[in-house]
Amino acid sequence: MRNMSDIIEQYLKQLIEESGGEVVEIKRAHIAEKFDCVPSQLNYVIKTRFTNEHGYTVESKRGGGGYIRITKVESHSKSEYLARLKQLIGDGISQQNAKHIVQSLMENEVITMKEAKIINAVLERESLMLDLPYRDRLRANILTRVIDVILYTEE
Repeated sequence: MRNMSDIIEQYLKQLIEESGGEVVEIKRAHIAEKFDCVPSQLNYVIKTRFTNEHGYTVESKRGGGGYIRITKVESHSKSEYLARLKQLIGDGISQQNAKHIVQSLMENEVITMKEAKIINAVLERESLMLDLPYRDRLRANILTRVIDVILYTEE
C-alpha cells in the first residue's frame, strides 16, 4: 500500500502532466485539505521529491494569497539535460542527491531500472568506504563519468 507522500507526489505529477508538462500552481491549504493532511506533509513531499535533482524548480509565496509553483525543467535535448545534471553534481554529491539524479535518469528513460540499481549500488557509502568529504568527491566523479559515457554512446 502506498503512503500519503507517494499519493500526493503522484497527484502533483498528474497535475503537471495535465498542464502540458510545464507549470502547476497550487495552494498549500487546498491540497492539504484535499488529502486530509497537514500542510507540512505537502512541504515534505515538495522538498524531497520535486528538487533540482529530480528535474523540477519550485517557487513559493507564503501568506493568504500564497502559492507553490512547480515547474518541470525540460531540456531541449538529451545532451542538454545530461549537461545540466553534471552541473548539479559538481565537485561532490551526497548519496541521497546522487540517488535523486539516478532516479531522474530512470524517469526520463535515459537508463533502465536495472542500470539505476547498479549505479546506486556503486555510489553507496558502503561501496565507497571513504571518509567525508572524499567519499562525496569520489561519488561525484563516478556519477559524472557515468553521464559522460551516456553522452558518448548517444552521439
